[in-house]
Amino acid sequence: MSRIAVGTKQKSPVVEPKALSTSRRIWEVDAWRGIAISMMVIFHLMWDLRAFMNINVVLHQGFWFYFQRFTATSFILLVGISLVISYNRARQQEGGLDGLYWKFFQRGLKILGIGMIITIIIALASAFAPGFQGRIDFGVLHFIGTSIIIAYPFLRFRWLNLLFAAIFFAASYAIKALSSGVPIVGKVPLGVMDVLYSIQGTPVDTFAFVWLGFEPANYYYLDYFPLVHWFSVVLIGIFIGNMLYTNGERQFSLPDYSSFFPINLLQFLGRRSLLIYVIHQPILLVLLSVGMVIWSYF
Repeated sequence: MSRIAVGTKQKSPVVEPKALSTSRRIWEVDAWRGIAISMMVIFHLMWDLRAFMNINVVLHQGFWFYFQRFTATSFILLVGISLVISYNRARQQEGGLDGLYWKFFQRGLKILGIGMIITIIIALASAFAPGFQGRIDFGVLHFIGTSIIIAYPFLRFRWLNLLFAAIFFAASYAIKALSSGVPIVGKVPLGVMDVLYSIQGTPVDTFAFVWLGFEPANYYYLDYFPLVHWFSVVLIGIFIGNMLYTNGERQFSLPDYSSFFPINLLQFLGRRSLLIYVIHQPILLVLLSVGMVIWSYF
């Protein structure tokens, strides 16, 4: 998790900052996460209005498409940034890296587990709720949990992560071409990407490798973040974190707005983003149901 500075007296300019490193938060990181979770709730509200109230909202292109992409990219960049801040702060302490991977592993496993519970709930809804369709095999929580587990070896690198990100990004489009069986040349104006897009493979008919990016034909998902493609964004986040928060400390000057509204509210939301993600959709559906009942009386 990211940390934010606290006003604590220092007895030693060298030792004390290291002793406090696990108790400080970086307010702009929390606030950015708060913006992202707020945008996600807004987008899901629009999705619910379209799905359950037949309101004509175009979500797959135009404004709402880029709104969703910015939201998702923000979340995933912040995964890399937050991980590397924790890593760099731990590295400043004697023995600070001892057990750190186990801590990351437990955190990732917890988030992955929550994602699996959501997968089961959606599967049950698809099986027993009339008219409900869709699946979540590898959604954003599955992706974030897995990324936290596998990102540790990359946290020490800076510029090299941009190369790794490019490799993962290119590989994701090769996977797409291989799994679709249809060459999709020319989408990206780069010679290497054109070669990858021109690869022609065999359509996939199994869900076993969906998590990597191999999509079966007519794959209808409600939430999907294939690992190979989106992990490139985590790596970019790690690069940004190592550039802007070397040793876990801010490397640029920024006034402290953490106590001002709405920054303090965004920080509050950002620190509780996982809880908000888990509970927001049931709350939205209850509110929409109540709204529909009230509307029916007018």
